[in-house]
Amino acid sequence: MMVSKSIYYQLVFRIILIAVCALLTAFLFAKEHYLLAIILTLVFIGQTYGLIHYVNQTNRKIAYFFDAIKNEDFTLRFPEKLSIKSIEELNHSLNMLNNMIQDIHVKKQAQEQYYQEILRQADIGIFTINEKGHILYANPTVQNLLNYRPLNHIKQLKQIDPNLYGLFESLKPFESTLYSLGNERGKKELTLKCTPISIEGKQLLLVIVHDIQKELDDKETDSWVKLIRVLTHEIMNTITPITSISESILKYFKKGNQLSTPEEFGELQIKNSAKGLEVIKEQGNDLMSFVQSYRTFLSVPDPDRELIPASKILEKVRLLLQEYTNGHNIILEVSSDPEDLELYIDEKQLTQILLNLGKNAQQALEGQDEGKIIIKAGEGPDGKKYITVTDNGPGISPELIDEIFVPFFTTKNTGTGIGLSLSKQIMRLHGGSIRVVSNETTTFTLTFQ
Repeated sequence: MMVSKSIYYQLVFRIILIAVCALLTAFLFAKEHYLLAIILTLVFIGQTYGLIHYVNQTNRKIAYFFDAIKNEDFTLRFPEKLSIKSIEELNHSLNMLNNMIQDIHVKKQAQEQYYQEILRQADIGIFTINEKGHILYANPTVQNLLNYRPLNHIKQLKQIDPNLYGLFESLKPFESTLYSLGNERGKKELTLKCTPISIEGKQLLLVIVHDIQKELDDKETDSWVKLIRVLTHEIMNTITPITSISESILKYFKKGNQLSTPEEFGELQIKNSAKGLEVIKEQGNDLMSFVQSYRTFLSVPDPDRELIPASKILEKVRLLLQEYTNGHNIILEVSSDPEDLELYIDEKQLTQILLNLGKNAQQALEGQDEGKIIIKAGEGPDGKKYITVTDNGPGISPELIDEIFVPFFTTKNTGTGIGLSLSKQIMRLHGGSIRVVSNETTTFTLTFQ
């Protein structure tokens, strides 16, 4: 503000002097005082030149300053000890502004280097593509994942894998996609996501590449551990009584290394042997039923999909669940939003899932007042269709919520424990997923592609 006032006063003072000289010159010419008039004319010309020089000097300084800033040259300095106070103040202010911009520039460079280092050290691959397919940036991780460097254009992806190049050929964004990439180093399971971004008015595509092979291996191992633990538990529960009863019966027929004679058998031994054999038979049948359940889980047929109105399948499920809910004071609500929503599904398989979830909800609400089950079909903001099954029962404990989809895991006294795992398998075959959230209410969400 002080600089602008000084320059302003300088300009006003000089203009006033020029105006006074011009008036006096005209007055002297009118009075025919030609000598004085000529002298004042020379003064007038000198003042005019001085004003032009003053303005040009100021403009040149500002122009030099902005050119230096544009070229990121912060070495420019203006002298601050001058006879003209306004120019001195202007130089001082330009030097201060130059220091401030230089400080901001240095901080920006440091911040940019910081972010660049984060991107270089990131475990996920990142690269950006412009509208012409040029790769503007690719961190070392993505080059290692794709085993190609340097990455300069998406056409290079064709040399890695033609199918991979096909994902980016149209230069259009796409949702998270699972892609298997095989090369001489082995097979990699990659997730790729392409998102549009705008930087300085330029439209770019940001691509995220993540190798999930380790996560898949860990998840597979964890799933096997959980499955083996459940299988071991179920089989041991069945075989332990068989072994115990077999040993008891064997004592009737063998003492030490000698077989018992018929005369040694009494009515009590025969009855106990018969009861023991009946228990062994029942346990064997249970084990056969368990194995049959396992075979059912492994032999889920591919879905025979067709477009089915969501309201139709929900009404069907409502009728199948209604008899139980009416008899146990449970409110059952079904709805579809929009009403004309259609699902591309196998009707029988999806009905099986919804019935299983509905019956689980009914059992969770058993003995509870004001029980409520809500089954709702809808479409999310991302265009994906879904069905939710919600109940206001006691919920699922955090310790069990990660176990409920493990085959044969169950907290019930009856049942095979394959209902939820079978539902997950069916949803996987549909290209969808099933998730559960249990807080004040428990909600299972079926999401379809």
